[in-house]
Amino acid sequence: MSTLFSPLRLGALELPNRVLMAPLTRCRADQNHVPTELMAQHYAQRAAAGLIIAEATMVMEGHSAFWREPGIYSEAQVAGWRRVTDAVHAAGGRIVLQLWHGGRACHPALNDGREAVGPSAIAITNDEVHTPEGKQAYTVPRELADDELPAIVAGFSRAAENAKRAGFDGVEVHGANGYLLDEFLRDGANHRGGPYGGPLENRARLLLEVIEAVTQVWGSDRVGVRLSPLNSFNSMHDSDPVGLATWLAKRLNDFNLAYLHLMRADFLGEQSGDVVTPVREHYRGKLILNMGYDGDEAAGVIEAGHADAVAFGTAFLANPDLPERLRQRAALNEPDPTTFYSQGAEGYTDYPTLGADQS
Repeated sequence: MSTLFSPLRLGALELPNRVLMAPLTRCRADQNHVPTELMAQHYAQRAAAGLIIAEATMVMEGHSAFWREPGIYSEAQVAGWRRVTDAVHAAGGRIVLQLWHGGRACHPALNDGREAVGPSAIAITNDEVHTPEGKQAYTVPRELADDELPAIVAGFSRAAENAKRAGFDGVEVHGANGYLLDEFLRDGANHRGGPYGGPLENRARLLLEVIEAVTQVWGSDRVGVRLSPLNSFNSMHDSDPVGLATWLAKRLNDFNLAYLHLMRADFLGEQSGDVVTPVREHYRGKLILNMGYDGDEAAGVIEAGHADAVAFGTAFLANPDLPERLRQRAALNEPDPTTFYSQGAEGYTDYPTLGADQS
């Protein structure tokens, strides 16, 4: 396990270990999408991570996809996140914010009737959305016009500025998992023509414009990007996911990012392929891998040079002291999926640490 506990530099960020906390949407913000004291406690409990990547956070009002996920577009939200970052820093941790637009995964029931938007008028069909009235089918999104896209880029830029004011150590651009930027990237969701559709270089245009805008706010050495070329969550697919991953790996070298965060597989098991090898071959920056790793496998891929760090999701949710548990090869708490999207402390801040286990 020693490989996992060697220090790592990600751009301007100095990490004490390579056990990172992946972003996990858990719907503990208030009804105005303001981060709560409970969220500050949750993240501070996990400050031993080499880096916390905070959950998907709305960059613009009116684009909620989860119900009570946090935002970063209002002064109250900036203040709420400041309580979180202060708590994490007081506990010795480092934390970046994942900047996110839900795209077609948003729903009118969560947004005062406002319709969802996307690159094309194609709905999500392989899941339903949680709303205050229970689960509902996703709606067909309105296709965004080309002249609406600069306002979305500007929204990401303002969100990046707000994240800086909230005390984060950097930001991660969410280009994964079937949300707006990923919807433009993959040809299963993007059927449009024009400058943002068709060839891959056009489909990637919005993501690249967002990255450019965000790096102008932060400097590229405090910006990461998350990608999931294989993940079929939210009815996503691409005709050539390996080609997509390879092209992006090469193109992202132009930005000198702090890191690239890659999901290696598909949540639902519908698509397969090796995207790690071509990304590692062509991307010259630091690479974080994610999805289904245990401690031994994570240490092995880092030692073999396939990645620089590994991000753990539900394992970190259920084990606030995950790095120490991995170091000691201690048993792990099991996550409780029934509490993933509830609003209370249960299944969020009440998982025991090793000390609590032994008391």
